[in-house]
Amino acid sequence: MTSTESGNGFRFAAQPIAGGGTPAEDWREWVGALPTLDLSDCPALVVVAPHPDDETLGFGATASLLRSRGVEVTVVSVTDGGGSVPGLSPMERRWLERDRRTELLAATTVLGIGEPVALGLPDGELVDHEAELTTMLTDVLAAMPSGTWCAATWRGDGHPDHEAVGRSAAAAVARTGAELLEFPVWMWHWAKPGDEAVPWHRMSTAPYDRAATARKRRAAAAFESQLVPYEAGMDVVLPPFVLQRLFAVGEAVIR
Repeated sequence: MTSTESGNGFRFAAQPIAGGGTPAEDWREWVGALPTLDLSDCPALVVVAPHPDDETLGFGATASLLRSRGVEVTVVSVTDGGGSVPGLSPMERRWLERDRRTELLAATTVLGIGEPVALGLPDGELVDHEAELTTMLTDVLAAMPSGTWCAATWRGDGHPDHEAVGRSAAAAVARTGAELLEFPVWMWHWAKPGDEAVPWHRMSTAPYDRAATARKRRAAAAFESQLVPYEAGMDVVLPPFVLQRLFAVGEAVIR
């Protein structure tokens, strides 16, 4: 069984976010040598995000670029992201979920994409809801044009929710005839260039577009709940170096 199928949760768990992970500069030459993804044959795009912000950080510039070219783009937000801050009361969690839905709508508006489809599954528990999620994604993809691209977080990304979304998306694609593209988010944190856990031979980078990348930066800034401490004394969910690394490597897919 390959790492793509079995997951890399142990690798992610062994690299605490606060530790910084693999520096952005370590990736530059490696990513620059990857082939470029051809966007010309994309009839429509569905971006499946485990949490509000994953669609923006993982594939936001490409989604925005395709939309600017007239391609239909749909964002599916699997959870409302209420689990990003540990220890909240049920009411505080509902407030956070409300805030994250608002942030997501602001971000997709900046990207030029319509209102997201919110599935409302529980943050942090997607491993237990994969069958349900597969059915939901199958319904979404079945309503799209033939050959629609389904971009979802990679099955080997390390974060349990990200990997569950990738598995469900792969199953839904198999049922509908859509085309699967998997994008890494946390892989850039725990992996190293040439890492055997990553199927580099199937990876390509999305073409860089200055205007789309600028929209992605503005969209990412909408997720204030993840960029500033929830309360005084708490760590931020996404430290600045995480965003810096993601913008440095650009967007890549495993296909």
